[in-house]
Amino acid sequence: MVLKKINTDRIQHFNLKSSPGQKRPGMEKSIVIIVALTALIFVAASAVMSQWSIEEMCRIVRRQFNEEQMVIAHNVKNFIEREFSLLKREMKILSLELEKNEDSVRAIQSMLDRVGECGVSKIEFYNRDAGILYSGQPGRREITYSPLEKNLPLPFDPDAQKINHLSISRPHIKPSEIFLLLSLTVGQSPSQIIICHVNISWLLDPFLKNIRSGKTGYAWIIDSDGYFIFHPVTSFIGKNAFLARKEKDDAISFVEINKIQKDEMLNGLEGTGRYFSGWHRELKGRMEKLIAYTPVTVSQTPAQYWSIAVVAPVMEIEKAVRDKYMDQFFMQIAVIFTIIAGASIIMFFEVKWSRYMEKEVDRQTEELVKSEAKYRSLVENAEDFIFTVDPNGRFLSMNSFTSKFFTARTEDHIGKGLSSLFSEEMTQRLQQLMHTVFQSKKSIRKESGFILDGAKIFLDSNMVPLRNERGEVISVLCIARDITENKKIERHLIHTEKLASVGTLAAGVAHEINNPLGVILGFCDLMLRKKDKTSQDYKDLKIIERQGLHCKEIVENLLGFVRTGEENGHRQADLNQCLEDTIKIARHRFEKEGIALSLEFSNTIPLVKGHSRKLQQVFLNLINNAADAMPKGGKLTIRTFMDNDLHMVAAQFQDEGVAIADKDMDYIFEPFFTTKPEGRGTGLGLFVSYGIITGFGGIMECESQKQAKSGIGSRGTIFTVKLMVIS
Repeated sequence: MVLKKINTDRIQHFNLKSSPGQKRPGMEKSIVIIVALTALIFVAASAVMSQWSIEEMCRIVRRQFNEEQMVIAHNVKNFIEREFSLLKREMKILSLELEKNEDSVRAIQSMLDRVGECGVSKIEFYNRDAGILYSGQPGRREITYSPLEKNLPLPFDPDAQKINHLSISRPHIKPSEIFLLLSLTVGQSPSQIIICHVNISWLLDPFLKNIRSGKTGYAWIIDSDGYFIFHPVTSFIGKNAFLARKEKDDAISFVEINKIQKDEMLNGLEGTGRYFSGWHRELKGRMEKLIAYTPVTVSQTPAQYWSIAVVAPVMEIEKAVRDKYMDQFFMQIAVIFTIIAGASIIMFFEVKWSRYMEKEVDRQTEELVKSEAKYRSLVENAEDFIFTVDPNGRFLSMNSFTSKFFTARTEDHIGKGLSSLFSEEMTQRLQQLMHTVFQSKKSIRKESGFILDGAKIFLDSNMVPLRNERGEVISVLCIARDITENKKIERHLIHTEKLASVGTLAAGVAHEINNPLGVILGFCDLMLRKKDKTSQDYKDLKIIERQGLHCKEIVENLLGFVRTGEENGHRQADLNQCLEDTIKIARHRFEKEGIALSLEFSNTIPLVKGHSRKLQQVFLNLINNAADAMPKGGKLTIRTFMDNDLHMVAAQFQDEGVAIADKDMDYIFEPFFTTKPEGRGTGLGLFVSYGIITGFGGIMECESQKQAKSGIGSRGTIFTVKLMVIS
């Protein structure tokens, strides 16, 4: 607008001097000189302003472009770390399956099916106890196994392998490939180790091969030892990053990039900068590049980081700006030589040029807006909680996933405090973390939980400080991921290990008690034969016998829990038939206590893995528990159906009785835990039932009141038993 006003004033001034009424004899030359001097001064001033504008615009474009490159680097970092998290979780799941003495071939093949697209080239299981080496590769349906020779060279140091600790090696560089090894012992046995070979090229190519920053910018990665593990220049891969560039062009100094790599990237730091290179894709010659880099966490213990960098040449970014401004400058110089011939023509071209520049700036601005929108869509489409907060704890921005998760609108919370979205307890935690970020100016990662609609939600939050050009922290970026399901899996694994330990202990105790208990009952029976049935001694002995038999029942239940897996391998059962046989036993109690029975059986379910008698024991226990929970009568619904997600057959028991308290939900499958009155239960029913079902490879779940997410019913308890299908 200022340029338009200056041009308009100059045109008006020129027209005033050129009007016939204003001309005087001898003034034409003076007017031409004045106009020429004025034009010369304007052009000189315009040249200075153009140069200043070029530098200012280039500075802004550089900063914004590096910020966009940082967004790309963060997205790729998150993708890579997600892949490593998946591999680590799958390794632990495979370890647990092998620890339970499940079919090794089936377990390894199952993991290969799940991680086939994560860069895995091979999975090996070294079972030195059995002297067997199992090996599988993606795409091959057969798992090979061979004798494990004593002098066979191993790809790891067996003495250095920590028990139950997942280790990730540094990248192994070979002429044909670069790979790393993930190793994990099976349980507490140092002689059984799983090795996962990860081809780094297979892992990184899907994320990095088609990365573009601007038109030709690309990404590369170095490991913690300074070696390229990914680079568009394939000859660089596997070489030292401090030497590879020098080998290609020793006429250029790479001091800037070497300093960035040494002081920042190899120390796991994040930032932006610039450096000089001798090439960029097909272009050659000394050129300046912009770089944004961020660390990729490979493992925490021991700490191992890679660093990803996104780079683009400065000339590509600034070329359009400089070209347009320089064209304007040279045009103004041409005006100096033509101003005397006609100031009106000069003014005309300047006005025309100014309009052209406005359109060009609008076009460039539109392109920048489109580019920003593209990278903003990456944030909006990410299935993570992403928002920024100012020093006063008010929302500055928020992605759509966050607002949709809390069933809110983004615009209703921008400019408001954290308490407008989170609970008071969660708000205090987040404010404390953000205060620490503002004070320390460092990123913080922490897990936290909060209650939403009666359910416990766990988040893995990463607080990142955002700085201005002066390095001051002006806001905090929070990237959080919902890890509620991971927490459930972790709790389930802990609970399973605890039950296994208790079962082993209980078996030993039960065997020790069983022998003296048999002696007590035997002598009690001998004494009963010698006493008169009407005497007080006889009555006292009957009490002893009754309590002894009660103890014997408890011992048999404990031993039954330990022996649940002995007959599982070659048994099959009809789930509907097992339920019908069990209901015949309990039907009299239902009629007596006024309990309505509703059966919803599916006629299309297949046979399941299990033992009919043991399954009837489980179902009878669940039915009796449901009846005990409805002392005043009610309705018990038993249904069977196919769980297509897990490819398992399910039996579900839903009552309308007293629900299980929240505080008791984590303990219902533990031995000797019961909510029944004293003398009504031993606390072993669910414990033994859980052992029987898991021994068949099945799953037992419980939902009660607030724990229920399925929406089935509003009161009572639902027990679900899921069993494997006979293949």
